[in-house]
Amino acid sequence: MSNDTRTEHDLLGEREVPAGAYYGVQTLRGVENFHITGIPLSTYPSFVKSLAYVKKAAALANGQLGLLPMNVTDAISRACDAVLAGKYGEHFVVDMIQGGAGTSTNMNANEVIANAALEILGYEKGRYDIVHPNNHVNLCQSTNDVYPTAIRLTLILKIRALMEAMEYLRAAFGKKADEFSDVIKMGRTQLQDAVPMTLGQEFGAYAIMLGEDIERMKEAQALVREINLGATAIGTGLNAHPDYAPLVAEKLKELTGIDVLTSPNLVEATQDSGVYVQLSGVLKRVAVKLSKICNDLRLLASGPRCGFNEINLPAMAPGSTIMPGKVNPIIPEVVNQVAYLVIGNDVTVSFAAEAGQLELNVMEPVIAFSLFNSLVALRRACKTLADRCITGITANRDKCREYVECSIGLVTALNPYIGYERSTEIAHEALETNRTVCEIVLEKGYLKKEELDDILSPENMVKPKWMGKK
Repeated sequence: MSNDTRTEHDLLGEREVPAGAYYGVQTLRGVENFHITGIPLSTYPSFVKSLAYVKKAAALANGQLGLLPMNVTDAISRACDAVLAGKYGEHFVVDMIQGGAGTSTNMNANEVIANAALEILGYEKGRYDIVHPNNHVNLCQSTNDVYPTAIRLTLILKIRALMEAMEYLRAAFGKKADEFSDVIKMGRTQLQDAVPMTLGQEFGAYAIMLGEDIERMKEAQALVREINLGATAIGTGLNAHPDYAPLVAEKLKELTGIDVLTSPNLVEATQDSGVYVQLSGVLKRVAVKLSKICNDLRLLASGPRCGFNEINLPAMAPGSTIMPGKVNPIIPEVVNQVAYLVIGNDVTVSFAAEAGQLELNVMEPVIAFSLFNSLVALRRACKTLADRCITGITANRDKCREYVECSIGLVTALNPYIGYERSTEIAHEALETNRTVCEIVLEKGYLKKEELDDILSPENMVKPKWMGKK
């Protein structure tokens, strides 16, 4: 062994590991084998911390059961605390997408924690006769219960962060709904004039849509709380103490403050990826709605002279290298693209979940990577949309009113008074002659001016009303 390396061995033989590395030979092989995304575990600190939580809970449970010497239990626990505090993060080096159902990730954690524990006990890295990555750090565990449990802890943390961002965006829409409550505009269906509404109602609907999705996120989060820790390889609990599963879940709950619960059937829980499909579907739902809202914002702000021009989006950057004065809706555009990313990730999760065979789904690394990406991107998109777009939107009140007053959509309010046939006749004539609905109704004598003014008052058309009764 040179001064710059230390010799370690595994099933495949001996290798030289950098002397300063806290990871070991199996992690080294993982790095060499998986040049895939270039995104290591350390990119997701919450995932690294979740692995440390699992390892600490396991050590405490094993110590309490008398399976680990107390000095080793304490050293592993302290090493995990250091990881939780942000230390050793740069030593979690394996690519997020990997073969082996996450074994390289689990061993990366086992080796870093083992070597950190050795230093705490006063030994050099690699003295695995004192603290061994498998025999001690991984005691009563398998990658097949450690890895999915750490994924679920991470998902819960990221779901919480996304819901906070969604609530932040929902509140921004709610404030605009109040601000625009008196702005009369034309509602549209199939991009055609429909009936009047307020801009406040339009923005209020967006707030409600987000509120509904926050509730769906809560439901998905509740499902993610179920873990299979204690299942070991396939759910039978082989090589784990009979009391380990309930005890380690209790320790994990105490450490994280997350109300995890052990699956009632660990064989089912170890192979079933349904919760990931459910969560991914909810994320896709959020993405689709956000993209729809951003499409609306781009339409409503289109122009400014040759489009709808009902609202103004805040100018965030010059819009063209060739057209002076052009400003583009870049924030809604980037949120649209995040939505497409999330929808694509949902397809990946669906195929990866379907690919599970027999007692294990080996595709969990790409499932985790896809879900983490979706959650992070959606959280950032919500915050960006709120801060750099929604809060700065202003209404073009006169333009909104002008569209209402010249629209044939007003004729819909006449249906209860003069019937559908006459209303259709008026609409057709208004389109042909470019005259207003009011002019034609008065000319034909269908209604008196006082009646017409009341019926066609846009302010009276934005809420239920029938035959003059509000």
